[in-house]
Amino acid sequence: MTDSPGRTAQRARTRQAILDGARQLLDEGQPVTVAAAAARNGVSKATSYRYFPDSDLLVTEAALHIAVAPYDQIVRDCPDLRGKLQAICLYFLDLALSNEAGFRQFIAATMRSWRPDSTAPPRGARRITMFRQALAEHESDLADEQQDRLVRALCAATGMEAMIAMIDVAAASPDQAREAVRFTVDALLDRAARETTR
Repeated sequence: MTDSPGRTAQRARTRQAILDGARQLLDEGQPVTVAAAAARNGVSKATSYRYFPDSDLLVTEAALHIAVAPYDQIVRDCPDLRGKLQAICLYFLDLALSNEAGFRQFIAATMRSWRPDSTAPPRGARRITMFRQALAEHESDLADEQQDRLVRALCAATGMEAMIAMIDVAAASPDQAREAVRFTVDALLDRAARETTR
């Protein structure tokens, strides 16, 4: 079952609180542990390890420390849903491209810490929250299940995951990667629109 928007936002806030604690420790020159970072902002030790199973992953992401623009700023020039979803996807792709070294280090740390029995909440809550907000702002004939599928598909079209697929696999230039993201968003929305007319 898909998390509600409220639950997704709560998970994002908890994850951010742990990251903020880690950054405080880094700024102070203190050792960073998952438990110590969580304690800085009142997150329990048990909860913190569900988000960050080891300190290496936490330190790598905390050191990345990239501010994300607010939703309203990202979509401010987009009157329709298609434009908003494209703007969100392009924003997160550009964020990855402009901070490529840090994102690649983060991906490497994520791969090293991966466990087949991991129960860590998923990353990417910021983009998911923005996709859902855009969908909520425009009337749609898509059922909840169709909206959930669209959001999942959009997640694959942006961010560091798309950067790796575009640059490493498809050997695309940054401009070609951006064009591919636009094409993907259009294709996903066109497919979703056809489903509502059946």
